[in-house]
Amino acid sequence: MAKGDQNDFYTRLRVLLPPAWFAEESTILNGPLSACAAALSWCYTLYLYAKTQIRISSASDGWLDMAAYDFFGNSLTRPVDMTDDVFRTVIKRALLRERGTRQAIHDVLAELTGNSPTIFEPQRLQDTGAYSRPTMGYGAAGGYGSSLLPYQAFVTVQRSKKAGIPWVAGYRTSTAAYGQSSQGEYVSREMVAGSITDAQIYAAIEAVKMEGTLVWVRLQ
Repeated sequence: MAKGDQNDFYTRLRVLLPPAWFAEESTILNGPLSACAAALSWCYTLYLYAKTQIRISSASDGWLDMAAYDFFGNSLTRPVDMTDDVFRTVIKRALLRERGTRQAIHDVLAELTGNSPTIFEPQRLQDTGAYSRPTMGYGAAGGYGSSLLPYQAFVTVQRSKKAGIPWVAGYRTSTAAYGQSSQGEYVSREMVAGSITDAQIYAAIEAVKMEGTLVWVRLQ
């Protein structure tokens, strides 16, 4: 007998009854008591489950997704097939993430897409380089700076590597046929397994960039 199971609640209910009122063994009495004990045991199990959902460290299933939505809205959603433990780590990392810096933009995009972004600030000497210096070379390093673009940055983001669309073959392949296990059909970007949407990329940048700055984004 474990705490909170049906037998535990049955025993608790039985001790509450006056000892002289009922026989030690009563089928008529055991039925209602067992039914009540089963209901109470279910309620206790539900209570224990609900208790674990009030903390991110112990939340699971859809409650973990709800916690992510409470903090980040649609900017942080669980990818397909991501486990609770992995998603929990993602949420905690996002809560404690560095913000308001250039490095914050780099880190959030690298984590989201798996690729390091290219960040160029027209007023940052380390990005633009300088004439007659080894930090600048046509098509190799540096770029044109401008004092007319204060508090602005240009970010080039490489989209994440796609896992493809299961069971859908490509054009001009022998396996592409309607009604087959590896069929040919019209597809959309949303069907790609593990894909990151453009909206998620924009939202990630918006969440960590410094207020009052302008970030131009190019997706590749």
